[in-house]
Amino acid sequence: MNTFYTALISLLVLTASIQADELSNAYNKEYTFLKAQKSELQSRLSKEKSQQNADIEKAKAKTKNLQETYLNLSEALKERQAKLDKLSEKLSDVQNNSEISGSVVMQAKITLDEYGIELDDSNKTTNAKKMEIAFNEASKLYAKLSSIQTENGKFYLPDGSVAQGEIVKVGNIAAYGVSDQAAGALAPAGNGEYKLWNAVGSSDDAKALYAGKPLDSLDVFVYENLDKEVEYKKEKTFDDVLKGGGVIGYIILALGLLGLLLLIIRVVILLRAGSNVTKISNIVAYKVENGEGHQALDAIQNFKGSAARVVKATLRNINKNREHVEDIVMENILNESGHIDKFGGFVMVLAAVAPLLGLLGTVTGMIATFDMITEYGTGDPKMLSGGISEALITTMFGLIVAIPLLLLGNLISGWAQGIKDSMEQSALHIVNIFEKHNAK
Repeated sequence: MNTFYTALISLLVLTASIQADELSNAYNKEYTFLKAQKSELQSRLSKEKSQQNADIEKAKAKTKNLQETYLNLSEALKERQAKLDKLSEKLSDVQNNSEISGSVVMQAKITLDEYGIELDDSNKTTNAKKMEIAFNEASKLYAKLSSIQTENGKFYLPDGSVAQGEIVKVGNIAAYGVSDQAAGALAPAGNGEYKLWNAVGSSDDAKALYAGKPLDSLDVFVYENLDKEVEYKKEKTFDDVLKGGGVIGYIILALGLLGLLLLIIRVVILLRAGSNVTKISNIVAYKVENGEGHQALDAIQNFKGSAARVVKATLRNINKNREHVEDIVMENILNESGHIDKFGGFVMVLAAVAPLLGLLGTVTGMIATFDMITEYGTGDPKMLSGGISEALITTMFGLIVAIPLLLLGNLISGWAQGIKDSMEQSALHIVNIFEKHNAK
């Protein structure tokens, strides 16, 4: 039995040994094969790296060449773009110059047409040539218009009659007329005609220019064109100013006259109220000091006015206690104040209302002006002058009325207060003298 196991074990060991040798041989073969593959792969890797490095170097060289080519093309493109921009600028300048020259030619044509000079407007002549022609014609026209010329013609006199004679033109801005009827500066009469300007002093200048005599100065009327008539120069009268103020202007002046009348009435009232104050006071004081107080009232019986009435009331109650007498004096002065201050407050009201009415006239005048602008526009300033005149004149009237009324009203009010103070002083002076005399 042991022998069997021993043989079995030996067989197993032999079998394992044979298998181990086979595995070792297989492993060695596989190792040799893998080693050969590794060597081959390393060789291929080395070749690939060499090839890759060569390709990279070629790519770098090619990239560098491409970059240089790109830079060269970019510089060339910039140069071409700069040339293109210059050409575009030149083209734009040519177009602008063409438009400007066309506009200049058109303006020159319009301007020269007014003087009867026609320019060729066909396309056969270039704008530069047209401008040259226009410049030459304008130079001739300038020389003509800047000189003094004399020609036969007619002009209207201030009375509307026509005078035949010589017209001396000073360029294209002024003219003088010389005829048997009259001579002097001319103004536009409309439709290209002249009329004698009604200013004084230009007759000698017209005759001197016609005779070709040099002058140091000229009495000249300068105009823009002859198509629009110029109104004759006339002095503005007070009636024109009144009409310019409109209805509100008349109202302001009426209030001013009313205020002036009331001031005159106040002056008359104050003259009467303050008359003989000192004389009455002296008469009564003399009587009282000499013990003739009972005769003082009879001595001033014939005197009239506020001061006399206050002193008389004082004398009638002089024997009463002082406080009662002073109350009577103040009562009588208050009674007289209504008469002394008569119309004073109303005058001050007029002084305050006048500038407000002037402001009202200003507003209505500006409204009328804007209504005129809305309807007719601003082409003719004469149409707007009515509203503007009313706006300014009413303000002026308001101030003209308000300032004197305010000044004189305050002065007269001060005068009235002075009269009341003098009446009070005189009455108390008489009371003091009476008490002093009775104390003795």
